[in-house]
Amino acid sequence: MTLIIAEAGVNHNGDEKLAFELVDAAHKAGADIVKFQTFKAKNLVTEDAVQAEYQVTNTQKQESQLAMLSRLELSYDVHHQLVAHCQHLGIEFLSTAFDSESLDFLVNHLGLKRLKIPSGEITNAPLVLEHARTGCDLIVSTGMATLAEVEAVLGVIAFGYTADENAAPSEMAFQQAYASENGQQALKEKVTILHCTTEYPAPMGEINLRAMDTLGQAFELPAGYSDHSEGITIPIAAVARGAVLIEKHFTLDKNMEGPDHKASLEPQELGAMVQAIRQVEIALGTGVKTPTVSEVKNKSVARKSLVAAQPIKAGERFTIDNLTIKRPGSGMSPYRFWDLLEKPANKTYQVGELIVE
Repeated sequence: MTLIIAEAGVNHNGDEKLAFELVDAAHKAGADIVKFQTFKAKNLVTEDAVQAEYQVTNTQKQESQLAMLSRLELSYDVHHQLVAHCQHLGIEFLSTAFDSESLDFLVNHLGLKRLKIPSGEITNAPLVLEHARTGCDLIVSTGMATLAEVEAVLGVIAFGYTADENAAPSEMAFQQAYASENGQQALKEKVTILHCTTEYPAPMGEINLRAMDTLGQAFELPAGYSDHSEGITIPIAAVARGAVLIEKHFTLDKNMEGPDHKASLEPQELGAMVQAIRQVEIALGTGVKTPTVSEVKNKSVARKSLVAAQPIKAGERFTIDNLTIKRPGSGMSPYRFWDLLEKPANKTYQVGELIVE
């Protein structure tokens, strides 16, 4: 089954109550995982870092990233409560760490076994290496990246998984780890790679969903899709193309103040997406082309048989004039039409009677 991540992100607006309501909504919608973002704003951005255009547009407020992100932090205590709530509901808690302190907290205090490296961090080799050295399974998003950059980050991850802890990191060491049999095996066992278009919302003309196929084929890894488009069409299409994982932002209300709400699904839309994905999974089937159980009973109704078009006496030869083809399909196959021509009938047939030679 496709793993579905409901990305709450920072759509709690720093409000503990909203965070719990987002978990409840993700669970009700049928998502497998609800994901948040864990960071210390002071560790993430400088005081002068400006907002992205979409953040200014979506918040209708121009301020520094530091000011915006400081309001969106969740305390460590709230994280513990959210994990407990997720465990109670039976939905996996996941969060993205944007700094070393947050990563340490997620792994060594919350005990997460799966981590997500976001698109903006895949060139942050030291932080990526820290992720890999945890030994956790990794989901790697590739928005804004070239294939060369994706290969480079996979080299860092392969090194982190396989190198001795005293081994010195370097670009050459990363390349060697990526090229090694052990490195490739570790990547295949522990890494899922996601296609992504980093814009909120992502324009349809820039989705390039076939790039998901390219990633999977180029790196021989399970590939999925992190979606920032409007609506639910593209995630469903991604599943039909073979996505093993779908990540989608959601919110309780698109009209809330905050950077990501407008490019997110509301709970009923998230539920519709999950339901549609599960239907697509069922519909994809096995790939074996053979009549299904329900089709078998329809064969005789929908197909046709050889039928007498005129009265035919025993011993009279079959011709193109006294044979025709009509439903039902419970008689002789029309494939035998040419075999019967000019051969004598074994019995007498009335008009409309199935040929049973």
